[in-house]
Amino acid sequence: MSIGLTLPPHVQGCLDALEAAGFESYAVGGCVRDALLGRGPQDYDLCTAAPPQDIKRVFSGERLVLAGEKHGTVGVITSGGVVEITAFRAEGTYSDRRHPDRVDFVLEVERDLARRDFTVNAMAFSPLRGLRDPFGGARDLENRVLRAVGDPETRFREDALRILRGVRFTAALDLTPEEQTRRAMLELAPLLDFLARERVFEELSRCLPALTWREMLDFAPIFAAAVPELGPTVGFDQRSPHHRYSLFEHIARVTASLPPEPALKWAGLLHDIGKPPAFTPDATGRGHFPGHAALGAEMAEAVLHRLRAPTALRERVCLLIREHMTPLPPDKRILRRRLGKFGPEATSQILALQRADYAGKGTPESADLGEFDRVEALLREIQEEEKCLTLKDLQIGGDDLLALGYPKSRKLGETLEKLLALVQDEAVENRRDALLAEARRILAEN
Repeated sequence: MSIGLTLPPHVQGCLDALEAAGFESYAVGGCVRDALLGRGPQDYDLCTAAPPQDIKRVFSGERLVLAGEKHGTVGVITSGGVVEITAFRAEGTYSDRRHPDRVDFVLEVERDLARRDFTVNAMAFSPLRGLRDPFGGARDLENRVLRAVGDPETRFREDALRILRGVRFTAALDLTPEEQTRRAMLELAPLLDFLARERVFEELSRCLPALTWREMLDFAPIFAAAVPELGPTVGFDQRSPHHRYSLFEHIARVTASLPPEPALKWAGLLHDIGKPPAFTPDATGRGHFPGHAALGAEMAEAVLHRLRAPTALRERVCLLIREHMTPLPPDKRILRRRLGKFGPEATSQILALQRADYAGKGTPESADLGEFDRVEALLREIQEEEKCLTLKDLQIGGDDLLALGYPKSRKLGETLEKLLALVQDEAVENRRDALLAEARRILAEN
C-alpha cells in the first residue's frame, strides 16, 4: 500500500544506503502516522534489518551519534540533521518499568513493530515495499481509535510513560481510546509513580496544550497519579454559589481555555491545588478558601521542583498562582503599579489566568468578561504611552539621593519606591527637577 510519503533527501539517502548494502529498511512510527493523517511529519526515524555494527559500517564515512547504540540506535549526522536508525529488535521484560532487560536484534520488521506502544505508531513504510501495518494502525487512524499493540496491560506495565503518551495522542490526534486500552490506562495510572519525574514533566507539558476540558475530566485519575496534589481536587464540592463545577472540573475548564503557553498551562493546572487544605466552611456550610492562592503557590513550587521543571518556568508559574487573586481593576493608576511590580508579560499572563478562572466558574455572571476586555485595553494604552513603570525609568537614582544628603541605608530604596508610586499616580512628573524637589521634601520631613 502506498501512502504518499515522500522522504526528505537526507532521510531517503540513508534509506538508500542501507538498502544498497542489502538491509531491508523502513521509515517508522510518527512520520508514517502523520503522513496517513495528511500532516507534514515533524521528524523521521528509520528502522532496519542491519544490526548496529553494520549500521556503523554502512555510514563509516559519516559522523555518528552512538549514545543509543546498546539499544540498537545509531544517529547519522547529515546535512539535514541527525537521522536516527534503529535495528529491528525484540525486547525482553521491563523489570525497571522503563528499559527492556534484554534486546535481541531480529530480521523481521513485524517483530520490531510488535514491541511498540500503539497501533497508530506501529507502522513502517518503504518506497520499495509500501506500508507494513500488521496491527491495523491505518484502520484505527481512519476510525479515530487509539489501541495498544497487543495486551494493553502488558504495554503499560513495560513503561508507564505510555499511559501519558496515550493521553497526548488522544488529544493531539483526536482519537478515542478503545475500551480495553482506556481501562488499562486508568487502572494502571499509579505506575506513573515509578517514572523519573522529569519524564512525567516533559510528557505532561506536551499533553496540556492539546487537551480539552472533557478529556482532562476523562483522564482525571491519570492526572491525580502524575501530580498527587491534584488528587483531592477530583470530585471536590466547593460548596459555593459562585462555582457551578467540582474543583477538578473547574481546573480542567480553566486549563483548557488558556493560551498554549507553558507557564499559563501549568498555572491553570495547579492554580487551585491550595483550595482543599484551605477549605473553611462557615456556619451555613458554605465553603471559603482563605489564603488558598499563597498556599497553592507554595504547593506548586514543591510540585514543579519535584518534577524538575526549569527554574524560570517554576518561578513564573508560582508567581501567576500567588497573584491570581490580586485585583486588576480597570484603573490606570493601579494597573501602572501592577505593571511596575510584575512587568508587562507577567501582568498579561495574570490577567489571562484571572479571565479563565472567572469564566471557569460556570455561573451566569461569569459569562460577562467585559471588565477583562477593558483592563486588557488599558494595559495596552499604558504601555503605548511609555510611562514610568519601573525604578529604571525614573529620571533620578540612588546617587542623586546621596548627593542630597540621604544616608546610605534602606531609605534610599524606600524613597525611590515612593517617588515611583507618586509618578505612577501622576502626583509628580517624571522630570529630574520635580523628582529632586520631592526628594528634598521627603528628606526634610524625615
